[in-house]
Amino acid sequence: MRIALIGQAAFGEKTLEALLDMGEEVVGVYTTPDIPDRENTFKQLALQLGVPVFQPEKMRAPGVYENYVKSKPDLNVMAFVTDIVPESILNHPGLGTIQYHPSLLPRHRGGSAINWAVINGEARTGLTIFWPDKGIDTGPILLQKEVDIAPDDTTGSLYFNKLFPLGIEAIKESIELIRQGKAPRIPQDEAQATYEGLCTKAAIDWHRPADEVYNLIRGTNPQPGATTAYGDIKLKIFDSELRPGNLKGVPGEVTEVTESGFLVTAPGGAIFIKRVQPEGSSKIAAADFIAHSGLKPGDHLGE
Repeated sequence: MRIALIGQAAFGEKTLEALLDMGEEVVGVYTTPDIPDRENTFKQLALQLGVPVFQPEKMRAPGVYENYVKSKPDLNVMAFVTDIVPESILNHPGLGTIQYHPSLLPRHRGGSAINWAVINGEARTGLTIFWPDKGIDTGPILLQKEVDIAPDDTTGSLYFNKLFPLGIEAIKESIELIRQGKAPRIPQDEAQATYEGLCTKAAIDWHRPADEVYNLIRGTNPQPGATTAYGDIKLKIFDSELRPGNLKGVPGEVTEVTESGFLVTAPGGAIFIKRVQPEGSSKIAAADFIAHSGLKPGDHLGE
């Protein structure tokens, strides 16, 4: 079938490769505009494979729909889309539009679904292929796949190791169901729906239970990072380990410094911090931060 692919980044690339491997005709790739000094590998791959590429500022921009309909797609596939696609495009193909979302809808609607599942300390999540409508992640469900959230999963590991590869397979499975005329449209249960805004910042409160602090850190790793302070230094925490138990120290106190990191107390345990990002710097090993800052046992993080 003739497919218009709307997406970006590595997930868009792998979806494009999967569609072509299935023998589908990708009539156009719609992706984000180029960012200065950043390579757009999705665009480059599409051009190398002879697929037309379009990079509108917004899918709602004037002229986008008129240009889009010229490719006469049978189906739209949305693979990692952060823009709002208008109903005129969603409803144009005869077979409609399908979209990947990294949660078990209607749970965790919104653009930071993976972050919030981890931050909330959930043990299970998954992905949904659904038929998008004018709402935010509200259309009927085609299929879903579940995965475990391991105790030490981060948003990054959950996505790249589980939800990314399983998502590609789910898109392929969905297209086969559409081809066979067997693709369901299961209404979402609004009584179970949750929506969270974008996770763009997160501040650590060291007086919260240690497991909650740990979930916040791993749920914002690799982005946006969980923020605290060491004196006048603003600090984002990334790689870490949970050390449960009634350990010494008061909330936010550094109780141990080693060659590989440092231990900070919170109620019910402590967090061993292995990778950080001081404001204005790149991410660095905790050991490097210790060496440059002079951090020592008895110091405190937070306000």
